[in-house]
Amino acid sequence: MTDKEKLSVTVDHDVVEAARAAVSAGRSGSVSAWVNNALHRQLAHERRLQALDRFIAEYEAENGVITDEDIAEAERSVRAGAIVVRGKRSHGAA
Repeated sequence: MTDKEKLSVTVDHDVVEAARAAVSAGRSGSVSAWVNNALHRQLAHERRLQALDRFIAEYEAENGVITDEDIAEAERSVRAGAIVVRGKRSHGAA
């Protein structure tokens, strides 16, 4: 069993209501479990952002700073290879 720590926090009313609704609908065992899962997702998100920061720093150290033009070129390249599955291709797309 993992260690748990009791915590007192102030949360926006609509978020508390969403947590209670999740419990009522059987999507979560408790409000605490719902909040704990949300905190786990936030932690995972922050770790991915930190890994991305490290990757970009290493890439730029080896290849130079990524410019706005580099980003625009990558976007053009991705759009050119995209397959439209719904709707219409935007006017700006290649």
